[in-house]
Amino acid sequence: GDLHDAEVLEVGPGPGGLTRALLAAGAQVTAIERDRRCIPALAELGDAYPGKLHVIEGDALAVDAPALFAGRPHIVSNLPYNVGTELLVRWLTPPDWPPFWTSLTLMFQREVAERIVAGPEERADYGRLGVLCGWRTEAEILFDVSPSAFVPPPKVTSSVVRLVPRAAPLPCRAGALEAVTRAAFGQRRKMLRQSLKALTPQPSRLLEAAGLAETARAEEI
Repeated sequence: GDLHDAEVLEVGPGPGGLTRALLAAGAQVTAIERDRRCIPALAELGDAYPGKLHVIEGDALAVDAPALFAGRPHIVSNLPYNVGTELLVRWLTPPDWPPFWTSLTLMFQREVAERIVAGPEERADYGRLGVLCGWRTEAEILFDVSPSAFVPPPKVTSSVVRLVPRAAPLPCRAGALEAVTRAAFGQRRKMLRQSLKALTPQPSRLLEAAGLAETARAEEI
């Protein structure tokens, strides 16, 4: 959409390929980059777009991102694959909702993107990410990106995913849902009466209260 004068958070810009496009689209970009080798290239971009780029050298997992913005930014990023899923879960599970961001437009490995948008009818991909993303957002895969688009080319295809917050997700404690889905899908071939013992010594009482069979597996619900 229109990014003119919009606030954008970018994590892991590297030397600034995506950053340049965001700035050219008129965005006000805050970029978090931990690799100091990339800082000079980003500084050149800042000089080319005065007052439009704010670079923070540091670890995105340690930066208080909501405190950086007066409004609700778009988060647009080719996320570093080693922290991408953890950052996404953090952005999905704040205690207050709507979140500090307006939308997420993110690139992941194709297999991760398929897990993000999966519903219960897609058992092979359905899991913790699909539950969390489907609960609080509407998620869709926009397009794939070939390995040839990267230097050096990776061995996997990437996908760009867009997530928009739901105005009124079902009431639930985010931390509890995250813990239950982590336990249930962490051993997805086990029945819930076994996999949920990591959370409580007597999961059968909770399953009965929820109207679920003890012999059910997480992917079947």
